Amino acid sequence: MWTCKCTWKQLARAYSTLCRRNARRAVLNSERRLPLVPQTHMSSGGPGSSGENNLYYLLVGATCVAGGVYAYRTVKGDQARYDERIHQITSRTNKLVPEQPIEYLSSMPPETSPEVISAEPEGPPAIQESEMAIEPPVKETRVEPAPEESVAKPADELIVESEPEPSVELSPVAGAEEPFAPVLESEPTPVAESPPAEQAEPPEFAADPASVATTDVPPPAPKEFPSHAPYLLIGGGTASFAAARSIRARDPGARVLIITDEPDLPYMRPPLSKELWFSDDPDVADTLRFKQWNGKERSIYFQPPSFYVSPQDLEKVENGGVAVLTGKKVVHMDVRGNKVTLSDNSEISYDKCLIATGGVPRNLQVIERAGEEVTKRTTLFRKVEDFKALNKVSRDTKSITIIGGGFMGSELACALGRRSADSDLEVIQMFPEKGNMGKVLPEYLSNWTTAKVKSEGVRVITEALVKGVSFKDGHVEIKLKDGRVVKTDHIVAAVGLEPSVELAKSAGLEVDSDFGGYRVNAELQARSNIWVAGDAACFYDIRLGRRRVEHHDHAVVSGRLAGENMTGANKPYWHQSMFWSDLGPDVGYEAIGIVDSSLPTVGVFAKATAKDTPKAATEESGTGIRSESETEGTASGSLVSPTPASSPEPPQKDDYGKGVIFYLRDKVVVGIVLWNVFNRMPVARKIIKDGEAHADLNEVAKLFNIHDD
Repeated sequence: MWTCKCTWKQLARAYSTLCRRNARRAVLNSERRLPLVPQTHMSSGGPGSSGENNLYYLLVGATCVAGGVYAYRTVKGDQARYDERIHQITSRTNKLVPEQPIEYLSSMPPETSPEVISAEPEGPPAIQESEMAIEPPVKETRVEPAPEESVAKPADELIVESEPEPSVELSPVAGAEEPFAPVLESEPTPVAESPPAEQAEPPEFAADPASVATTDVPPPAPKEFPSHAPYLLIGGGTASFAAARSIRARDPGARVLIITDEPDLPYMRPPLSKELWFSDDPDVADTLRFKQWNGKERSIYFQPPSFYVSPQDLEKVENGGVAVLTGKKVVHMDVRGNKVTLSDNSEISYDKCLIATGGVPRNLQVIERAGEEVTKRTTLFRKVEDFKALNKVSRDTKSITIIGGGFMGSELACALGRRSADSDLEVIQMFPEKGNMGKVLPEYLSNWTTAKVKSEGVRVITEALVKGVSFKDGHVEIKLKDGRVVKTDHIVAAVGLEPSVELAKSAGLEVDSDFGGYRVNAELQARSNIWVAGDAACFYDIRLGRRRVEHHDHAVVSGRLAGENMTGANKPYWHQSMFWSDLGPDVGYEAIGIVDSSLPTVGVFAKATAKDTPKAATEESGTGIRSESETEGTASGSLVSPTPASSPEPPQKDDYGKGVIFYLRDKVVVGIVLWNVFNRMPVARKIIKDGEAHADLNEVAKLFNIHDD
């Protein structure tokens, strides 16, 4: 019809043009204008009129006939293709693969006459071992070819003739005389003999065609890990382990899979820069066991390997469990399909997922551009393997330089400084601030800390801005901005942590532009079925605003709460996490809230006693990981300052044995540092939670009992 319409328009246009031309000639010849036929009308005179009408009718008729022929051929062609496709589909189930050996084992009682044995068309008959054991013996079975009229029957419908003999033998099928039967993908089957009827022992070989077909094929290798995990935890650190333990507590039958790119099971990171360095065990790098300040020994691992379920068995165990898949990295997340892709392109689906990827240590750009020789002599301290490497370096080299004056840098400087007392090791620490912990502690306390680090045998270089690093004459040269040059054998870069947010793009998760990390709501949820905990979570603090915390206590509590919410608890994260740092067994501090040296501070100090050390604190609490006990404590009631029996004597100048430092914002306490004051964190947490302005912070400091002997 479309062709007819086009032809009609072309003819109408051409004929109308011809009519106008004839009209013009008539006007010129007779000097008068003839009435013009409208363009849309066609000449339709009766018989005997102009022959142009006959031509028009002929063309229109031919077009209609051609269109009808084309439509008829198209419909017939489609019908033929449809019939052919239906025939192919219906004939698939009855196809037989030729050129395959055909073998059957049939046992019949000697009394029975030959009969037709019919099997289900869907597959070959299965002969049970128990039947093989109790059947009377028969002679060697010969399968006769089926008659021609039975070709249309199923291929495994055979006529079997048997004669009574004392044994049954399974012989290879002889050539083309045998009919087609279910296909076997193995060599000709060996002979199987059945025992006498009085023997009830099962045969050694069951003549099941399916088992015969796979005798020479090795069994498939077991899967390394399950393809689906109801609870999938990405990251093998403290937050993931805390979440797994919380999930199992609320859902005892839960199946939890932890994926980590490290080769180790979940472990604690704080001892890597603290207690492990003070161990007397020369094999501490292998055992990873240490003595706490209270003398008790423990491992850095949260649980022994026997606590976990093998990833291969996670789907099989009756009561579920926690499995750890080590050495694998998640590189892509499909949040719509609820699955992740690993670095080896394998996929794992999940019902609920936790992202606890932590972070990676930052490096200086001047070190990254310095070349391979400098890179080989640089340690970015974060993992167990970093501790092992630096422990070996400290015993084999003569000089180590630590760049960074924060928590990690100062702890490692004190630890290596003590080790240098028994060796020729030179330990250097440099940072751009005026003193150790200069970004956290007020200047007077930072200077006191610097003196403490120097007393441990460390050469401290303050206000040091690294301009360039190079490798010359077998040493690493560090050029400072003021022109000073420091030569060393090894560098430890302790300049902060960068949150791991590689999955944000593929998962469509929001990354905070100010603090880094995945932005989460009050329940630590980034989006439907996805939670974030630990260093990678940027959460909203109802008292202090949006924050991101990089400490052990936050990892424990946020991981625990995320695990509860993954099981339907729907709890908000209102916890004020704390952190601690020890400069050896004699000096330590605990902090909570926002501790920034740029804020106004008020410090209240007292004279320290023998009980005011990290060692004494762990002896009292019974654990070296102080947050494990502190996070459970709470302070209730109003904070009323106790009245001491006598006025305490103020400490001598520069004697910061113990005390409390308050950090203020708009005259409200937003952070507290307890300097050599332990087991008082619940009180500090309540002060920040109340968010009140205090006229006299000296009275508030009395709540921490710093003046008690």
